Amino acid sequence: MALNKSKIAIGFIVAGVLTVVSGIVMLFVGPAVMKDQVIKNTVIDPKNSMSYTMWKDVPVPFFMSVYFFNVLNPREVLKGEKPMVEQKGPFVYRKRIQKDNITFHDNGTVSYREYRTFYFEPTMSSGDESEVVTIPNMLVLGAAGMMENLPYAVRLMISATFKTFKEGPFLTKTVGELMWGYDSGLVDFLNKWLPGMLPSTGKFGLFAEFNNSNTGLFTIFTGKDDIKKIHQVDSWNGLTELNYWKTPQCNMINGTAGQMWAPFMTRESTLPFYSPDACRSMELVYQRDGKMQGIPLFRYVAPKTLFANGTDYAPNAGFCPCRQSGLLNVSSCRHNSPVFISHPHFYNADPVLLDYVQGLNPTEEEHGLFIDIHPMTGVPLNVSIRLQLNLFMKTVSGITETGKIADVVMPMIWFEESGYIDGPILSTFHTNLVVLPAVMEFMQYGFIALGVATIIIASLMHHKFKIHEGKDGCTADENPNTSTGEKYPLLQDHQ
Repeated sequence: MALNKSKIAIGFIVAGVLTVVSGIVMLFVGPAVMKDQVIKNTVIDPKNSMSYTMWKDVPVPFFMSVYFFNVLNPREVLKGEKPMVEQKGPFVYRKRIQKDNITFHDNGTVSYREYRTFYFEPTMSSGDESEVVTIPNMLVLGAAGMMENLPYAVRLMISATFKTFKEGPFLTKTVGELMWGYDSGLVDFLNKWLPGMLPSTGKFGLFAEFNNSNTGLFTIFTGKDDIKKIHQVDSWNGLTELNYWKTPQCNMINGTAGQMWAPFMTRESTLPFYSPDACRSMELVYQRDGKMQGIPLFRYVAPKTLFANGTDYAPNAGFCPCRQSGLLNVSSCRHNSPVFISHPHFYNADPVLLDYVQGLNPTEEEHGLFIDIHPMTGVPLNVSIRLQLNLFMKTVSGITETGKIADVVMPMIWFEESGYIDGPILSTFHTNLVVLPAVMEFMQYGFIALGVATIIIASLMHHKFKIHEGKDGCTADENPNTSTGEKYPLLQDHQ
């Protein structure tokens, strides 16, 4: 019986060893399997219906929140006084994104156009599109800056044209008109006699050319041949580099299209992307770790050098002519209009810019941009891109509409494009990226712990059984069977 128990203990020891081996195998094989699944479900491939559909028709709700800088003292500004502004907003628009004209190529790339449409969301907004605001008139003050080097007589004629069409230096319109366009006799005149001067042939609005439009023809890598290159831009509108800027480095088209990045990111990774709206490539840097409903993430933010001038950051010299740090001069890709991009409220910009305008209060929480990325998949979980549109205003002799305006970079609007994964998509992410890895990790270490415990207990029991077996053997030797050697016979001879 003891022998049978000993064999059972040995069986448990073998089972424990196999369990430990299984746990160790899972420990090394598990991450490889996980990595293989990430690659399989990340590559842009129509055969993978779920990931392809998510890439083609982004299911995440995106919103654009717009804030206007309402000018409180336009008459005083014309006399050379400091502008006073108050922020109005947000005016929130739901943004629908859809890729079309999708073509796959033999070299592992895919081409597409991404169309965007905006829908006003009154319940999320602070006011209606009928709300009235006053901002600088880009048609007048922008044109004045563009024409300042023309002959004086020409500038007088331009001023007369403004007066003919009753265009002043400041514009008071509804939010809807400023966003999507308003009727202007001057716009009709310019489109008729100077076609191509304005970005739009219809109504003039700050976002008129963005609604129901596409961002150009992108060609990106699918990741089929090299997962490290997935989503990277191969060309944009057939170009592999831009011609807006002064140096090859500044004209480079780097990174992705700004929606997804390659998987398996580290804290040393950066987020490069090309923005057609900013006319350049940009790069965000790692700031900190975080979690979103249990899902691990890396937060990436804009470095202070992003909009630094060439003096403060030499590689940016190609984006000049520059003004103070914190401003990107986009006139070269915006019909030479003196337009600058910055962070909202001149956050992370030269403090002197705040001295020229009253009513600004920059903070990182409200005005800094960020992208929260799940490092294993390269998928953004939470995005907030915040940028400000500014107009450089100055007095231009001959154009009387400019009055005695002091040189100032005038904020007009700032907007936030935001989106985050929620609902069923977040639940799927949580299950696949938190629950399943946790279960797998528990099984790995659980198998090892169970196996070790089984080996220890079974070994102790085996040792105990062996001791009992030895004692039983000794007892048999010391107490021989009395039937084999009787001390007294059963029958005695009494004779």
